[in-house]
Amino acid sequence: MDEKVIKGIVEKVLEQFSVAEGSDRGVRHFPGVFDTMEEAVYQASKAFKIFAEVSLETRKTMIAAMRRTVEDNVEQLAAQAVDETGMGRVADKIQKNLLAARSTPGVEDVQPDVYSGDHGLTLIERAPYGVIGAIAPSTNPTETIINNSISMISAGNVVVFNAHPAAKNVSVYTVGLLNEAIVKAGGPENLITTVINPSIESGKLMMEHPLINLLTVTGGPGVVNQAMKTSKKVIAAGPGNPPSVVDETADIPKAARDLVNGAGFDNNIVCICEKEIVAVRSVADSLKSEMVKAGAFELTGDYIKKVTELVIADPGRKGYEGAPNKKYVGKNASFIASEIGLNLPEETKILLLEVDQSHPLLWTEQLMPVIPLVRVDTVDQAIDLALDLEHGFRHSASMHSLNIAKLSKMAKLINCSLFVKNGSNFNGMGFGGSGFTSFTIASPTGEGFTRARTFTRERRCSLIDYFRIV
Repeated sequence: MDEKVIKGIVEKVLEQFSVAEGSDRGVRHFPGVFDTMEEAVYQASKAFKIFAEVSLETRKTMIAAMRRTVEDNVEQLAAQAVDETGMGRVADKIQKNLLAARSTPGVEDVQPDVYSGDHGLTLIERAPYGVIGAIAPSTNPTETIINNSISMISAGNVVVFNAHPAAKNVSVYTVGLLNEAIVKAGGPENLITTVINPSIESGKLMMEHPLINLLTVTGGPGVVNQAMKTSKKVIAAGPGNPPSVVDETADIPKAARDLVNGAGFDNNIVCICEKEIVAVRSVADSLKSEMVKAGAFELTGDYIKKVTELVIADPGRKGYEGAPNKKYVGKNASFIASEIGLNLPEETKILLLEVDQSHPLLWTEQLMPVIPLVRVDTVDQAIDLALDLEHGFRHSASMHSLNIAKLSKMAKLINCSLFVKNGSNFNGMGFGGSGFTSFTIASPTGEGFTRARTFTRERRCSLIDYFRIV
């Protein structure tokens, strides 16, 4: 999307939705938004009892309305998210919101199973948990709320969100839009609730509240660990540090385009985005050259040291993930470059730098378009290093190769929720690839890509010796 068009969208949105930073002006009227977490949970609990009596046909109509309202307001959602959080790109957030609206499974994902045999008939249906408490991040605030809400409501649940404080205004706006769509479609009020001013304290209250039946966490290790300390079932999306291996059999020009597009998507704040590249030595130079053609800018010399000191707050190493400088998370590559004395075009997608195996950028999930590349002698060495770089998070990884045996080897060993072969990592979440999408990829707790059926529990009913009709 043209940068002038994007700036026009942002200006228009901010005129229409003039919420001052740090205030709650303009959001109190949104349905489902409350002053306290206690009230948000209580109202959601009341709504669940009403929702239990709503027909499946009405539920389907509600989900369709939720999808439409996202499509109708997608530019506003994207522009406000970038303006409020300072992270990502409007054009990419538009695509992410549309992906969440269109490719999140709905009511069709919770169909019953039936078993018939000599001794009768057994029906298995998927029942809702009830009131779900959900943590939403600042990196993908609207997408996570849209995706989670469609999934959870499709399964018959209601949801209480504690948004990240850095994305509170766009989060309550999203909750309000979705609630309005639900009510207009004939559904109950307050199927989605949140608080005006989310905080660590409101999140803790939500997690420990007796009316919350299930916790879903999309956030950092701190909030995941806090959720795990409760007595509730937790579905948690944890950290990742997705490596991408490129071997000597790969289609190098295509691999380069895929890597630049993937690592640069929304300035790398999506957890599945490629975070580091491990290339076989014989193709490393040609890969870098093609990546520059595809929109990367290669840093060399002192600029490598400068950018490392700038963007790394706590250097990672083998067995230790470290931490980035939050000031630069999700920022444009050109902005980061300007901080080290380089004037680059706004459309520069990523900063590429070649490093050795001990470099902290390899080991740290940076969440920004600063992408390290390391070269090794063989594909087997590349796979071994990728396993270490991933830290055992079992989140995401990728490989560019035409060698089926090596692709299979890495897929088996890396053991991730998402493994992409010969594409950008975002292709694996349904954007330019097959399958449904999710913005809560629950690797720590094992669910992987969450969907409507993830937020259900099985109910089994058997009639013995009768009702087999053939």
